[in-house]
Amino acid sequence: MNAEQLNQVLYDKMAAEQARYKRGLSGMTAEEVLDHAYEYAMRQDILMEMEALDLPTGQAAALLASPTPLADVYRAWSDVETRHMEDIRDVIEELADTRAKAQEATRAIPLYQENARYAREHDELDLFRASHKANIACRDAIEAAIAECFDGMHLPRDAAKGVLAQFGPERVTHVLAATLLDKSWDKRFSDQNVSWAASVPMFDIGNRNLDYTVNSHPAVLDGFVGLVRREMDATRDQPEQPAKKPSIKGQLAAKPVPGEQPAKPRDQEAR
Repeated sequence: MNAEQLNQVLYDKMAAEQARYKRGLSGMTAEEVLDHAYEYAMRQDILMEMEALDLPTGQAAALLASPTPLADVYRAWSDVETRHMEDIRDVIEELADTRAKAQEATRAIPLYQENARYAREHDELDLFRASHKANIACRDAIEAAIAECFDGMHLPRDAAKGVLAQFGPERVTHVLAATLLDKSWDKRFSDQNVSWAASVPMFDIGNRNLDYTVNSHPAVLDGFVGLVRREMDATRDQPEQPAKKPSIKGQLAAKPVPGEQPAKPRDQEAR
């Protein structure tokens, strides 16, 4: 057989070996399958690479001589030092940094409190549009948080934390209050939340607030509003942290006040 034929026979043999391995997994418990998940995934990757790889005749024949060439390649792979975990760490850190910067940029957008006409007359349309776009993004984030966190019965206590961290309490408050005021006819919102929404200062933006009205189920949204209010109350009620007392080492290292002389050590005072 030529090299191309040998590679095809080798691939078919390894594919059949993987099929037997998969059948073996089907007879295991879910916990046992999870224990073999990494090996199965790596064997699949090896098989995928073999489909595209063209080994020379001698190398293909050497692997083909083994009764389990796929298992052999996997064992060899397991002994190789790789950057797998380092790559995962790099991806995590890069994503976290990107998200943190995006969050900072979003929170830095001020909540514009005038209508489009005012913005146009005062050459502030860019601020108006950026704020309006952030309001819509805040609406989308609220709807996504509710959809992801609601289990059919209740929302977890931390369901609102991500949205508040991303958009800040002022914008979240504005979007939720505008939503409740627009839907004040809906009796599924609690009186307490409706009163809270009415107490939030609103500004004249015409019907633009309809663009960012939250469309989640009113009863669930009402619970989300309650979580936001609790988070904001908890933050507001946190006592100020007392100033950290400087260490003795820090006090000794501090520069003397101009016009004062540093105290002499006691052994020098005695001289």
